[in-house]
Amino acid sequence: FRSLKATRFDTTEPTHPSPSVAAMASPADKRKIVKKRMKKFPRFQADRFKRMNPAWRKPRGIDGRVRRRFKGSTLMPSIGYGSDKKTRFRLKNGFYKFLVRCPADLEMLLMHNEKYAVEIAHNIGAKKRKEIVERADQLRLYVTNRFSRLRAEESA
Repeated sequence: FRSLKATRFDTTEPTHPSPSVAAMASPADKRKIVKKRMKKFPRFQADRFKRMNPAWRKPRGIDGRVRRRFKGSTLMPSIGYGSDKKTRFRLKNGFYKFLVRCPADLEMLLMHNEKYAVEIAHNIGAKKRKEIVERADQLRLYVTNRFSRLRAEESA
């Protein structure tokens, strides 16, 4: 029998990595990230009323079955669902996210290319994005949104 890891749905390694991505650093800490719960905690009875925001609010009623933790009722968030302190805030690829607004911000990550991945802020234009990506490649930094706002280059 083949192990579950070697199934055809395994997406851990790309089949043809592009040359620019192949030179990127990989995270130094290869610890497995364990999430105790991926689903959101819905607000009790938020599915019944359109006017009710599904964001979690603690039930405070005197007879509330969710507050009293009855079997089969909505689960309440508690501190036990928290992530491991060593892997908290990590991206799926093992890096921590670092928001960059200008190329000078990358200089802070000069020695930390195995810990942080660069994410270019949403309000940065195409010209400055190109500068940031080029500088990140020089520093061997992984850029999460490197292909956003790229214009197709003219071949003529």
